[in-house]
Amino acid sequence: MIHSDADGPIRTVTIDRPEARNALTVDGLAALETAVDDAEEPVLYLRGCGPAFSAGADLNEVAALEGDRDRAAEFARLGQRVARTIEDSPAVVVAGIDGPARGGGLELALACDVRVGTPDSTYGEPGVGFGLFGAWGGTVRLPRVVGEGDALEFALSGRPIDAEEALRIGLISRIEDEPRSVAEEIAGNADDALAVLKRRLRDDSERATQERREADAFADLVTAHADDIDALLE
Repeated sequence: MIHSDADGPIRTVTIDRPEARNALTVDGLAALETAVDDAEEPVLYLRGCGPAFSAGADLNEVAALEGDRDRAAEFARLGQRVARTIEDSPAVVVAGIDGPARGGGLELALACDVRVGTPDSTYGEPGVGFGLFGAWGGTVRLPRVVGEGDALEFALSGRPIDAEEALRIGLISRIEDEPRSVAEEIAGNADDALAVLKRRLRDDSERATQERREADAFADLVTAHADDIDALLE
């Protein structure tokens, strides 16, 4: 279901289940997590095989939960863990979205650093129509990416949007016939600069991280300027 191939500085990870619009089972999620975790290249390109990016969670597996609350929460936590693995990867992760990205598939794309859609890409959170919603971190990342107003309208309506509207609200950053070209563009830059930029931009999104860095910087300055501080007291 998951294929992983390296080509120079780019690792391409493909969700390969086109007969099910690349819907993800528990095994598929675990394989995706491993593929991302094992990548050593500076850029990772995530794509779907065939006419869809990913339909998200396999509904057969959701039905197999049989309404068991504990098992449902465990399934959600697995998807969240995979999304965090994507987000926390030292590689710059580019999602190349062609065709539908729905539910959990969209949520995995939201965990990527850069989202690029083709003109035929579409986006939606249809679960609300039958009493569900994506629970792989989407309620956290969606408003962060597009803003609270657009996130609420998009999620609560359940309506699909096309590439142009996705670009307008900031859900994707570019529309390209060949999204991999953006991964190649990024991979042409210095590896260490890419890694540092990703860490700094991602780290600033969490208050605890900001506060820790602030305290560390303060401690460094106090140490470096101890004599100057003493001089102020004389």
